[in-house]
Amino acid sequence: MKAIIIKDHKLFCETVPDPVLKDGEVLVNVRAAAVNRADLMQVDGNYPPPPGAPDWPGLEVAGEIVEVPETVRRQCAWKAGDKVCALLGGGGYAERVAVHHSMLMPVPKGLPLTEAAALPEAFATAYLNLFIEGGAKAGQTFLMHAGASGLASVIIPVARAFGLRVITTVTDAEKAKMIAHLKADVVVDTSKENIADVLKREADAGRPLNLAIDCLGSEKVGECFPHVAYACRWIMIATLAGDITPVNLRTMFMKNIRLIGSTLRSKPPETKARILAELVRDVWPKIEAGEVRPTIFKVLPMEEASAAHALLRDNVSAGKVVLTLGE
Repeated sequence: MKAIIIKDHKLFCETVPDPVLKDGEVLVNVRAAAVNRADLMQVDGNYPPPPGAPDWPGLEVAGEIVEVPETVRRQCAWKAGDKVCALLGGGGYAERVAVHHSMLMPVPKGLPLTEAAALPEAFATAYLNLFIEGGAKAGQTFLMHAGASGLASVIIPVARAFGLRVITTVTDAEKAKMIAHLKADVVVDTSKENIADVLKREADAGRPLNLAIDCLGSEKVGECFPHVAYACRWIMIATLAGDITPVNLRTMFMKNIRLIGSTLRSKPPETKARILAELVRDVWPKIEAGEVRPTIFKVLPMEEASAAHALLRDNVSAGKVVLTLGE
């Protein structure tokens, strides 16, 4: 089969062996695979796949099941021909993937496969950090950094659908226009305003920050802590703007601030399976009702994976970038 492999920190389309099914796995023909910043980190050598996963990137795909071994049919209701989206440890940039049956979800009714491919990693990350790590509740104030990112394009509408007040950040006015459809309550142009100043203003107005999902990091984290609510949860999922921040520890313990590190990829399979099951139960109805929808910035053929990665590296995209294979 064809797959997009990594050589010397570059992507190439080459022929690789077909997947060999392990216990509990089914075979899926991939029709679309979404691109994530973790894929870029893997190309750079900074985010290796977990043991047993293929060496090539790709954390989320959509397609059709083509093989369900008899032993697996006794464990689940999946069958050949089912349209599914899947969360992977890696290997999604390929014609076929082997997936444990617990990592599969049905494609929501009415959703094309190009959009379904953008669901598993992004929506599972959203659910994990909003509700499991973050304990999000309706009426709370929530900050999602990097509002033009593919992840934010999912997290912001999910948060709004569950009744949170949403603050997000962008790097310029053009990006603010590009994400207007997400309907965040406050969009902060960081070329003009300091996010810490905005959080102080929100706190002074009686809307202190209860929860943040931060993919940027940098010194801004410590600057923000004086202005958050008591028992605020600040969840770090990446540090794209810098790894180090000065933090006043007295502020942390006096306010009972929780600083949490979180990655979906490192979670054990049983935790991921629980997240996916709860996603289908709680969020899929909102997708099918049109309340939540992934924002697709661009769709490219799989062979143009390098160009897709460039869209993220150059911060051109606003929403998810998806790679497709044949019909």
